[in-house]
Amino acid sequence: MFFIVFIAMLSILHGYVGWKIFSSLNLSSSYAVIGIIFLAILTLLPVLPILFRYNGYESSFLDKLSLIGYTSLGFFTLTFVAFFSKDLLFKVWGFISSFFSAEVKQQMALDADKREFLEKSLSIGILTLVGPATAYGFYSARKGPTIINQDIYLKNLPDSFENFTIAQISDLHVGPTIKKPYVEKVVNQISNLNPDLIAITGDMVDGSIDYLRKDLEPLSQLVASHGTYFVTGNHEYYSGAERWLDETDRMGFTNLVNENRLITINDQSIALAGVNDYRAHQIIPSHRSNPQAALKGINSEKVKILLAHQPSSIFQANEAGFDLQISGHTHGGQFWPFTYPTKKANPYLSGLHNHNGTQIYVNSGTGYWGPPLRLGVTAEITLFKLKKT
Repeated sequence: MFFIVFIAMLSILHGYVGWKIFSSLNLSSSYAVIGIIFLAILTLLPVLPILFRYNGYESSFLDKLSLIGYTSLGFFTLTFVAFFSKDLLFKVWGFISSFFSAEVKQQMALDADKREFLEKSLSIGILTLVGPATAYGFYSARKGPTIINQDIYLKNLPDSFENFTIAQISDLHVGPTIKKPYVEKVVNQISNLNPDLIAITGDMVDGSIDYLRKDLEPLSQLVASHGTYFVTGNHEYYSGAERWLDETDRMGFTNLVNENRLITINDQSIALAGVNDYRAHQIIPSHRSNPQAALKGINSEKVKILLAHQPSSIFQANEAGFDLQISGHTHGGQFWPFTYPTKKANPYLSGLHNHNGTQIYVNSGTGYWGPPLRLGVTAEITLFKLKKT
């Protein structure tokens, strides 16, 4: 059912854009047929690799098809939004102008040739803008993350933890299009930061362990004096979460599965807790996210930091008494205009916020998912510096 709906949506998107492009170019019937065939191929390209992977087939050839298909999907998505916005504006203007007097309408009227010329000019203009925008978005997504420095002020922070640093990566999405070179770049950036602790807040992978192990291997080289901690995201559950937890354990990470660890310096400590993905129970019932259980054995006066993939965990985290929640999941919307529906679907989109006394920081993603595009939203590695208020 998912694939049927997905293909239907892709068909509508590609068909609408194709119709707009073909009508603007006045293609002959033979060229139109070639164009339709090409359009059908581009429609299926994002879907076919997913179907093969779903049935256990993974290969570098499928990865290349994914890169082409997802990039094409990004271009068609941006073009669809642009054409749809243009048509909507024309409809709105037509509705508004219907209230004008006959004399004003006659003065503003365009003959058929001028109207056709205006339509074609706007369509060609859209294509000349969307093409470079897609290329820039592709470059922005593939060039790697930016370091975002974020000070966090905590009331009861022990003196020994003043300027304690936590490097966060989230939503790396190692899989069909993000491979070992990208992962190595991320590891090198974190190594240069030399953080006291590293937090990985889910959606690290999109695929099987057997196929992605080599691409992920550089992450096993992450070093921090107080360790590397991992919590699951929703995509781990699409890829076999329990096996991935075994793998992250082998890589030297500390998995926080609704549990906590005390981080201690000079006999002073803070609590670092982690929960499974907010919707993990829908796939593995025993993995239901539970911030309250993650605080078991922790004194209420101690500074409490929660690693939780989805910002939606903030409600339970606040009830449990956490001082800070570190999350990801949203990708910051990844590229306009998807920033708007993403913001609607999550309590917080990106950056630092205060939720009824619990601070929450949402990382915009260290990698990307789907179309390799980032427009107006930077991929990031976040470096937190803890400070006492």
